[in-house]
Amino acid sequence: MKHSATRQTRRGRGPAHRIGRSLALVLPVVLVLSGTLAVTRVNWSGDPADSVLAASEASSAKASSAKAAKRAPHEVLRDRLLTELQEEDPGVALTHLQQAVNERPSLAGHCASIARALGRAAVKVYGPTRAQSYARPVCDTAFASGVLAAHS
Repeated sequence: MKHSATRQTRRGRGPAHRIGRSLALVLPVVLVLSGTLAVTRVNWSGDPADSVLAASEASSAKASSAKAAKRAPHEVLRDRLLTELQEEDPGVALTHLQQAVNERPSLAGHCASIARALGRAAVKVYGPTRAQSYARPVCDTAFASGVLAAHS
């Protein structure tokens, strides 16, 4: 009797059982491999040139990097004024900063950070004592605080 009971249990395990067993062994391997391949295809560098994106995604990535290449007006102004500071003196740069803020009020929010950058650059070029002599009330006392921050 014992023998016939074993035989019935084996008969109950048909092709579906074998397929399920095979899938249980193969499926995790397939999932791991596909996940690994997916991770290797992702552009982790952030550089659109290295990416393996579809054509539509690549063109949108290039458009967004072109927008990032355009600099904000306050950054352009800051760089221009830093060049003026080195070529002429901090007084000229501060005068042009005040004029730019008067002409474009949208730059007022960036005035203090630009003046501080000018103060730090003035210390590098002229030293702390001479740089402080150019201080004026452009954007409150941001230039002077930039000089102080660079000196201390």
